[in-house]
Amino acid sequence: MKNVLLLCVQVGIIKAETGNYTDYERMCDTMATKTSNLYARIEPEVKEEAESILAALGIPASNAINMFYKQIILNRGIPFEVKIPPARPVNVAKLSETELDAELEKGYADMKAGKTKPAKQAFADIRRDYGI
Repeated sequence: MKNVLLLCVQVGIIKAETGNYTDYERMCDTMATKTSNLYARIEPEVKEEAESILAALGIPASNAINMFYKQIILNRGIPFEVKIPPARPVNVAKLSETELDAELEKGYADMKAGKTKPAKQAFADIRRDYGI
């Protein structure tokens, strides 16, 4: 199979340089048009949002999936970092009164337990952890 792919690449180069078409071209074109089906379960909201973005870019979902698979091959792994993102600070504006009281109680308990640090260090940690 590797030899056939190499041949197809070589034929493509020769064809581009000379303009000559050979019987090998048909074989290479046939190889290029073969496809396999992929069935995957995707959350409907994720699918809808991703396909909306792809449509705006003019890229069919099947092409995007094919690009993703090719990147897996090129990178010999997932083409992006897979990790749990750092926790985000609590948005006080969105908390109910009960939730705010609970957060304040946690802070007070930490303070009583000696889990404190200087403000300068706390702000430096926040900037580092949240990239700000």
